[in-house]
Amino acid sequence: MKFVEEIVITLENKYPDDNRPRVAIEKTRQWARGDIKMPEAKKAILAVHAMAKDITDVSDQALCHAVGQGCGTVHVETHAIGLVVYELTAIVRRYGIDDCEQMLIKRINEYQTYLLECAKKTHQYQWAKFISDDPHANKEYLLGLKKG
Repeated sequence: MKFVEEIVITLENKYPDDNRPRVAIEKTRQWARGDIKMPEAKKAILAVHAMAKDITDVSDQALCHAVGQGCGTVHVETHAIGLVVYELTAIVRRYGIDDCEQMLIKRINEYQTYLLECAKKTHQYQWAKFISDDPHANKEYLLGLKKG
């Protein structure tokens, strides 16, 4: 949730009267620990997606969707790519297609470095039973195999 947290802070600084990004990440953390059920977290996640419709800055709209997708990874791990795609889109929209390359490379390197760090630490966190004891294979992976 490191990158989601960074984006939430960015949105809070620009939209201090709108708590939807903060609520989404907090509800997601509660859900991942097993403190609340999916419907409560889902409502907060959908609210941050809806925030994108309420603002005019196209870069910030993409950041709202990045938060929603990042939070959604608790339920569907393939949403993680949505976080990356939307955040990188926000960078392109903020800096322009001709001036974004260095910022994109920097952020992609940060993703790669952090993923390697996370892989070493997952055992340190408290996870909801549906995450830690999931006996089922990744549904998206199996669907992909089926489609060939």
